[in-house]
Amino acid sequence: MLRVFCGDDGSCGNPLGVFLEGGSVPEADRQAVAADLGFSETVFVDDAERGEIRIFTPAVEIPFAGHPVVGTAWLLARERGGVPVLRPPAGEVPVRTEAEMTYAAGRPEWAPEFEFVQLGSPAEVEALDGSPRKDAEVGMWAWIDEEAGVLRERVFAEPFGIPEDEATGAAAVTLTARLGRALDIRQGRGSRIQTRPLEDGMVEIAGRVEFEEVRDYGS
Repeated sequence: MLRVFCGDDGSCGNPLGVFLEGGSVPEADRQAVAADLGFSETVFVDDAERGEIRIFTPAVEIPFAGHPVVGTAWLLARERGGVPVLRPPAGEVPVRTEAEMTYAAGRPEWAPEFEFVQLGSPAEVEALDGSPRKDAEVGMWAWIDEEAGVLRERVFAEPFGIPEDEATGAAAVTLTARLGRALDIRQGRGSRIQTRPLEDGMVEIAGRVEFEEVRDYGS
């Protein structure tokens, strides 16, 4: 288990389950395993050398998500020497590591159709009591420092079985593309996502990853 998009002190971050030997888990069982683990996403690595992965929320399989690709890139670099590209069902995701940061790029069209609502202040974001909509993925946000691109956000993804997500890379990709600028997103209890739009239409997201523990599932 990892924590992805941790704060500068290594705290918080979004928990992620990664099966490095994903082929050992039958495809028919993967959704049940992801639901049982209860992380916002669980990754099954089907081919570590080629970077082929599948991503499941507790409710559905998804073609792309941000914190799973960042976390998996970090883990493959740590355990298997790393890969330049991950291959979830959505397409090829360039990945890299630099010092304490791990980077991955995705296309806005790969992300779910998030609804974004800008509020007047970070305090209004903090005061939210759950999702304003149960039938959509919603990002509620406000500027902390607009000139510097720093914002506060909370993301709710009820259709994916995630009442509130701690750090949402796919939402960061989409919001960065819509605003057309680099962002420094402070999400959840203390997670941090850094982003920048690329010339080819992709958006690169970056964050710190912390190793939490190894679990023997089902034993």
